[in-house]
Amino acid sequence: MEKIIRGRVWKFGDNIDTDFIFPGQFMHITDPEETKYYCFKTTYPEFLEKAKPGDIIVAGKNWGCGSSREQAAACLKYFGIGAIVAESVARIYFRNAINLGLPILIAPGVTKIVEQGDELEINLETGEIKNLRTGQTIKAQPLPPFMMEILKAGGLIPYLKKKIESGEIKIGE
Repeated sequence: MEKIIRGRVWKFGDNIDTDFIFPGQFMHITDPEETKYYCFKTTYPEFLEKAKPGDIIVAGKNWGCGSSREQAAACLKYFGIGAIVAESVARIYFRNAINLGLPILIAPGVTKIVEQGDELEINLETGEIKNLRTGQTIKAQPLPPFMMEILKAGGLIPYLKKKIESGEIKIGE
């Protein structure tokens, strides 16, 4: 994973719940790779037609509220979303995103400096977010080092596999 992420913005408002992101009618889909075909399928179908891998989601307060369904983070990860930046994020959604290796940052005030279609540059290590159209910057809350390690590994499972292979974590002793 790169420490600098650049992408075009898809801007959302407040209280975007997991059913909005990944509609409940598709919960029978268990293959994470297949979930990418259902991002916003019933609520914002033009997203699937116009969004591209590497794009960035910017949202208001309480992104990912609602259920604990992992598919709401998985669909965006496997679609190829570069990062999510929100004013605030539901705790379980935040951890699901990190565990899947989907960069997610909390940046109060971000929706005030970003418009739909802007291009952002995000430095995951410093938390600096720059709007390349306007030159405005904002600082996100820094991720703890252990979360950065999980993201760099590509998610919690690859992170743990690396730790086991290196002998840092021993199983069965």
